[in-house]
Amino acid sequence: MRLWMKPHVRQDLPEDRDGFRFRGGHSALDLAATLAGRLKGDPRELLETPADLDRWLVSSGLVARRPNASADDVKLARALREAIYAIASGKTSHAARETLNSVAALPAARPQLTASGGLVREGSAQDLLVAVAREAVELFGSAERERIRTCEGDGCALLFLDLSRSGRRRWCSMAGCGNRAKARAFRERG
Repeated sequence: MRLWMKPHVRQDLPEDRDGFRFRGGHSALDLAATLAGRLKGDPRELLETPADLDRWLVSSGLVARRPNASADDVKLARALREAIYAIASGKTSHAARETLNSVAALPAARPQLTASGGLVREGSAQDLLVAVAREAVELFGSAERERIRTCEGDGCALLFLDLSRSGRRRWCSMAGCGNRAKARAFRERG
């Protein structure tokens, strides 16, 4: 019996940092959040440049130093992001599965244990994206895939892994979408 292993997710960091949202509870779902306003008429690309990808990789906690991403790495990140989003949101296609599997088959960043017991990864931007792809494959190939949710917040398309005991979490963040929904419901009642 194979047990699903929790991916490298830094729980000690704020949900929103350096211009990105990390509310998914899983690095693959957080990568999917790099297209802001996905459900709105004018989505905003957060991975425009190699510097943006470097910032995301550092902010995600996957790596301590900017890996000096290239334009090709940005293209790879966007393709991987869209494949992950399609699969996680239940729109799995042959192309999405092939993209994810082909990225996951490449050499990945090497995990290293620090003197303080922390996890760091060593490698290029591509190597780090491969690590995210492998974590996505592990997630989608496990029973945990049934706990992937789309935020119920108005216009929010963020995906998250519902690890609540009841399995009935509704929002990507209680501090964000959850509070807005509760405030709106209160105004409508009163």
